[in-house]
Amino acid sequence: MSTPLSDERPIWLVAGVRTPFVGVDGPFARRDSLTLSVPVVQAMAQRVNGPIDFGVWGAVIPNLAYTNLAREVWLEAKLDPHVPTFTTIMQCSTSMVGVFEAAGILARTSTALALVGGVESMSRVQIGIGQNLSDWLRRLTQARDLGQRLAVLRKLRPSDVRLFVPEVKNRVTGRSMGEHTEDMAKTWNIGRREQDELALESHQRAIAARDRGFFSDLIIPVDGVAQDHFPRRDTSLEKLARLKPAFDRTSGRGTLTAGNSSPLTDGAAAIWVATDAGLSRLAGAAPRVRLLDFEMAAIDIFNEGLLMAPTTAIPRLLARHGLKFDDIALWEIHEAFSAQVACHIKALEDKDYVREKAGVEHTFGSFPRDRMNPNGGSVALGHPFGATGARILSQAVKELAAMPQGSRAIVSICADGGLGTVALLVN
Repeated sequence: MSTPLSDERPIWLVAGVRTPFVGVDGPFARRDSLTLSVPVVQAMAQRVNGPIDFGVWGAVIPNLAYTNLAREVWLEAKLDPHVPTFTTIMQCSTSMVGVFEAAGILARTSTALALVGGVESMSRVQIGIGQNLSDWLRRLTQARDLGQRLAVLRKLRPSDVRLFVPEVKNRVTGRSMGEHTEDMAKTWNIGRREQDELALESHQRAIAARDRGFFSDLIIPVDGVAQDHFPRRDTSLEKLARLKPAFDRTSGRGTLTAGNSSPLTDGAAAIWVATDAGLSRLAGAAPRVRLLDFEMAAIDIFNEGLLMAPTTAIPRLLARHGLKFDDIALWEIHEAFSAQVACHIKALEDKDYVREKAGVEHTFGSFPRDRMNPNGGSVALGHPFGATGARILSQAVKELAAMPQGSRAIVSICADGGLGTVALLVN
């Protein structure tokens, strides 16, 4: 579901900044999605020599205090109130689909520069009340006298007193992302050791990237925190193997653990989307690459695996450009779970699967695992739902920009609801 962007008005992605990613109830526990976003947006605005034409921001977990988070963030950051801003959401693909929306606007209007990003505050999740209790409270507040209030009070039933606590579950199936991914792992015969090996590699690469300063211009300090909290220098296959299953605890076949799954995370991230004219407004020499094309896909969550949509989007995107796996110098694949990544790779190498699900002939070759997530992925770095798209794209932009001219990257994110988004970048 996409059309290649026009060569006449190329769209560029410029690496942005983000907060450190930290654990729930950690150093950002007092910041909600609004106040966690503000430092990132302000830091981005300081890097502009000219106007920002519009902003796109998003978060997955709702807050009843505001309906347009993007606008509230913009005003809270005390940026130009004349700049239009809108909120977007697509689960874990939120800030990536925000980039696609911005690219479409920039490609077809006179605008030149957009600030895009997202956030998640897992520490400040707002608990709601059930609809019946909400209706009852509204009627109670509307009562005009004591008699009306007493009449409303008598109508309250114990069964109406229910709280709604947001969970990392699919509404339709009632099952968590981890439970669904356990099903995928069993379907594709992905074992525990393979998952732990991918998790270990993610941590090792994240630590190595930190040591060589890769994140130094991608992360801004917030509240005295200057680096991600999750990458573990001391982890090992032996330590990972000792962890108990986190989602399938009863069958004896569970393979997903806290060690090979992305952690619940607080964080915010941003990225620039620009035309040639927009690039001239940005200060300094931040890494930049061209957004050549993108693809969005959806699958049947009851029969095809909740997080498998990128496995149909990637082949379609490559086929549209006549590319093979080996033509892609960099692969950035979101690690919701190590098992999900392993399932994606196995599916992408399956000719029958690609033909049936993606509708294209498999001419792509073997998947080059050595080119995947060279600076760590979400298992090691963390996964604040609304921020991951901007994080992974900025990381890809910086890595790809340093490669030989003409190098390409694929950036892929799976999302709840059976959704997936994939971008094709070129330097």
